[in-house]
Amino acid sequence: MTAVGNFRVETRDNSGRGASRALRNQNKIPGILYGGDKENVLLTVDPRDVLKGLHQAGFYSTIFELDLNSKTEKALVRDVQFHPVTDNPIHIDFWRVTKDSKIHLSIPVVFINENKCPGIKHGGNLNVVLHTLDVTCLADNIPEQITVDLEGLEIGASVHTASIDLPKGVTVTHLERDSTLATIVPPTVQTEGAAGSS
Repeated sequence: MTAVGNFRVETRDNSGRGASRALRNQNKIPGILYGGDKENVLLTVDPRDVLKGLHQAGFYSTIFELDLNSKTEKALVRDVQFHPVTDNPIHIDFWRVTKDSKIHLSIPVVFINENKCPGIKHGGNLNVVLHTLDVTCLADNIPEQITVDLEGLEIGASVHTASIDLPKGVTVTHLERDSTLATIVPPTVQTEGAAGSS
């Protein structure tokens, strides 16, 4: 199910470095809304909203509703630029979407049922290879996460993208179509020399 959030934004008329610097001096950051068959819209955003969003899971896969002069636009965050010294956000790009927009984005991978995984119960460890997966889907069908079930996996087993159940309408577009998501690796054995050195 697609997550929906809200962003407080204002439209602005001035562009350029001087205008952007003036906004930041007012504790605001410039932004832009683009995409679709409409004109680009210059925005002003509260940096606190950006920082709050960045600390929440799925920030880049959440559709935000932007209130622009009494009209609501739906958009994804496409890019956030940061100051090279302070690491504070200094610019944000929104990409306009509709329910029919086909989009490409990275979705977090979540592993479940570790307590039902024989390999882990017998001392093995979960070695996660991919923490996110690149997918294509419609804007109104963005999954919050890709769930991988570890139940029944033994030591040495691997989970590949081709073997997981994806939500309807979601297609993997990762560089390698059958990438390894995770493996159950044997327990680490401590050698006598390492054990005796402590």
